[in-house]
Amino acid sequence: MKAKRSSEATELKHIPNVGDAVVRDLSLLGITKPAQLKGKDGLSLYEKLNELTGTRHDPCSADVFMAAVDFMNGGKPKPWWAFTKKRKQILKGGLK
Repeated sequence: MKAKRSSEATELKHIPNVGDAVVRDLSLLGITKPAQLKGKDGLSLYEKLNELTGTRHDPCSADVFMAAVDFMNGGKPKPWWAFTKKRKQILKGGLK
């Protein structure tokens, strides 16, 4: 079951938008507990994942990471695609 508040997320898979594949990706980054996402930057996590694996992952993965970080920082649960526009703006140099 997905958490409605960050305090309810005791496992990574409890975070909205996070499934088994994202849990594996986060584990590669050394993140095994939801609280470890607090204060992180989802886009930086995505870039680090690309670097570690030597593969450019789908940019939507960055959106998922951004959504998970936002949620763990106290944000309301939002679908990952709610972060697509922000990611594109950041990558174009419009935000950050």
